[in-house]
Amino acid sequence: MRSQALQEPILQAQAVHAWYGSSHIVHGIDLTISRGQTLALLGRNGMGKSTLIRCLLGHVSQREGRVLLFGQDVSKRPPHEIARRGVAYVPEGRGIFPNLSVRENLVMAARPSPQQRRGWDLHRVWASFPRLAERIHHLGSQLSGGEQQMLAIGRALMTQPELIILDEATEGLAPLIVAEIWRVIGTVREDGIATLIVDRDYRKLLAHADQAIVLQKGKIVLGGEAAALRDNPLLATLLGV
Repeated sequence: MRSQALQEPILQAQAVHAWYGSSHIVHGIDLTISRGQTLALLGRNGMGKSTLIRCLLGHVSQREGRVLLFGQDVSKRPPHEIARRGVAYVPEGRGIFPNLSVRENLVMAARPSPQQRRGWDLHRVWASFPRLAERIHHLGSQLSGGEQQMLAIGRALMTQPELIILDEATEGLAPLIVAEIWRVIGTVREDGIATLIVDRDYRKLLAHADQAIVLQKGKIVLGGEAAALRDNPLLATLLGV
């Protein structure tokens, strides 16, 4: 069942380039994320990971190449339309609403649960992130960084996505919160939701991924099955670890 699902592409990038002004950041990226697949996006700081993600989501105006979502060309579509088609995004800055309560942040994003799989509602978010259940009436601005990240992930899941993109999934968080987030990422994978994840803990990330690509100066310089890349001696050199 899982192998069959992995044959169905959700997101495809074809010869994608991106610029900020005169700076050419992303150079001819090709990638495919299939249904139910987890793709790890690796690379040192400043190598184009976040720009590539923003390009795939339509946030970068200076871009070339094609982005296909469920086989449809969305290269010129605005970010909100891509989101409505089933792509959820947890940015590095989390992007929660500081003046809304935890419950309001979650409910505002909620969509009906899909029939083909178990969906995400308030009760499931509470069960997955008990800390949020304890802070249901707290404002977003009153949460710790780790709690804000939990809220951002919970809100993304409440949209019932086919693909969720996590940029710096556990950056700067306490170990106990990091463990909770990886546990939920594992659950998301079991649900059959495709994921694209950036995280500095490359060993943990590769353990949760099916495929991985490494960026250097906006180009893919290494890629393949995540399990095989874990032992590749080039990886430590490329990541500077």
